[in-house]
Amino acid sequence: MTEATNRPALGKNPAPDHAHDVVRYGVIGTGMMGCEHIANITALDGAAVTAICDPHEPSLAKARHALATADNGTGPPTEFSDDRALIDSGLCDAVVIATPNHRHVTPLLDAMAAGLHVLVEKPLCTTLDDCRVVAEASRSHDAVAWVGLEYRYMPPVARLVQEVRSGTVGELKMVSIREHRFPFFSKVDDWNRFNVNTGGTLVEKCCHYFDLMNLLVKERPRSVYASGGQDVNHLDEYYGGQRSDILDNAFVIVDYANGVRGLVDLCMFADATKNQEEIVAVGDAGKVESMLPDSTIRIGRRGEHWVGDVHEEKIVDPRIKYTGGHHGSSYLEHLGFLEAIQSGGKPEVSLEDGMWAVAVGVAAHKSIEQGCAVEVTLDA
Repeated sequence: MTEATNRPALGKNPAPDHAHDVVRYGVIGTGMMGCEHIANITALDGAAVTAICDPHEPSLAKARHALATADNGTGPPTEFSDDRALIDSGLCDAVVIATPNHRHVTPLLDAMAAGLHVLVEKPLCTTLDDCRVVAEASRSHDAVAWVGLEYRYMPPVARLVQEVRSGTVGELKMVSIREHRFPFFSKVDDWNRFNVNTGGTLVEKCCHYFDLMNLLVKERPRSVYASGGQDVNHLDEYYGGQRSDILDNAFVIVDYANGVRGLVDLCMFADATKNQEEIVAVGDAGKVESMLPDSTIRIGRRGEHWVGDVHEEKIVDPRIKYTGGHHGSSYLEHLGFLEAIQSGGKPEVSLEDGMWAVAVGVAAHKSIEQGCAVEVTLDA
């Protein structure tokens, strides 16, 4: 049974009042990512955190600390331990949902039913059943509903997308994304040590990369072949008598209907590395590479450049006022979210985008389990 099935009946709030100068935010879930969102919101002009919610007191304490120096003219935020109470409070125009992955559904549906703007952290949901439920609900939601897939906004990645869009590589043929990094952080009650809570590593972590592939290719993914395992990390970790079951490495090949191929190379015991992420797009006329945390982009055009001799530059976005843990991308994401709220525009990262990113991750896990290629579908 999905989380959404047990939701209580909703009473619709009055439409939020956006006439005031400051857009009022509530943050639901004030762990690591919730506090990251708080720091980004407080760096925005025309935004204020007016409510925070978490049932875990130490997490609320971290949010208080993150807000201690914020001076946005609205006073200290009201605190809640229940997300429905925050949503019904009338204190917010928009909410950010940064709860554990498997607890996105109920506050997301409640916030949309209340007519609030909402930014929900990635992954949209942990199952395709839940993704379909929230996507269907969003069709009658007039406010902004946005998925936090902030990798799109990392400056060198955004530049790579721009170069592909402008034809630098010619006709796109291949997208390759490598993340070689450290193991997952510890989270409250160790929720992220189990696939049932995260959706699995290829949903939890790699939805960013599948979203980037889908964005670049501009086609629906057709099939996935994946190989992966839990080979180094968390092998001796037991919680409530159960051993952690999350993957720590995988190769994922994604085929698209137009013939473009994608590859994700994930290793979560490769922290002895220079660049954590390398994103590459190759076409019949050239190649573009984006490196993080170097914030470097390399551009090579066939007939103009050669091996070891390509254009290389550092990419900086002067709009960034808060760098945070994602190279300023969360700040740029929030700029876009706020602009959409203020202008009445459409979300740049829709719930449908988030659903397709989850669909690729779900198919990749099935492929590993079955040992064969799997069709990418929105069916469970």
